[in-house]
Amino acid sequence: MTRQPHDQFAKQYLEELLAPLGTVETSRDVPSEVRQVDVWFVPASSPSTDSSNLGLLGQMAATACLFEPFRNAPTVAEIHGCLLKLYSLRAELLRKARREKRSVSEDELPILWILSPSCSQRLLNGFGAKLSQDENWGEGVYFLPEFQRTALVAINQLPVSQDTLWLRVLGKRRTQQQAIEELLELPKESPLRRNILEILANWRVNVDSSERLSNADRELIMNLSPAYFKWREEA
Repeated sequence: MTRQPHDQFAKQYLEELLAPLGTVETSRDVPSEVRQVDVWFVPASSPSTDSSNLGLLGQMAATACLFEPFRNAPTVAEIHGCLLKLYSLRAELLRKARREKRSVSEDELPILWILSPSCSQRLLNGFGAKLSQDENWGEGVYFLPEFQRTALVAINQLPVSQDTLWLRVLGKRRTQQQAIEELLELPKESPLRRNILEILANWRVNVDSSERLSNADRELIMNLSPAYFKWREEA
């Protein structure tokens, strides 16, 4: 079962990429019933690196946001769970603003990015998710109605480009395999390359150490092996 190793990997991976741009908090508790947001990000006023280095991911991180990455396509119930986390956190932020006697505009409230290896048309239709008219987002990014401040990202539908590389690493099958091949082709002096290779290598070790490997686990190990062996070679 790859869910737990994937969660651990995805949080560490997004934290590594986003930390230079602002404050990253993984497994953040939200009030009411105990729930945890996978990744809570708040951009810094003066980030230590240019967000454009992360392409589409950096564009998503232009404002405060939640990232909920899924290894397998989420169910309707799981999407509802993500929305509940967003609303709980939103309520917490509004209460904090009232205590501090300041106002908060809709644009200041966080956006929820649900990162899925794929999204069925039924899921998109059911949540009213549509491609943005803004050409800056492009294929694969489906926004729910405006005031829900949520988007479903179908990673397998993203254009194959440097701009989407860091999101496609979180995909499955050929999408992920191709992204890892592109990652390995980055110059060795690339500031992110070595750290991300190490995180991918650790993910492979965690999955490979499972007592029972599913077919999906074996496929994932094959996808991660080039990064693992390249990391060991360069260590």
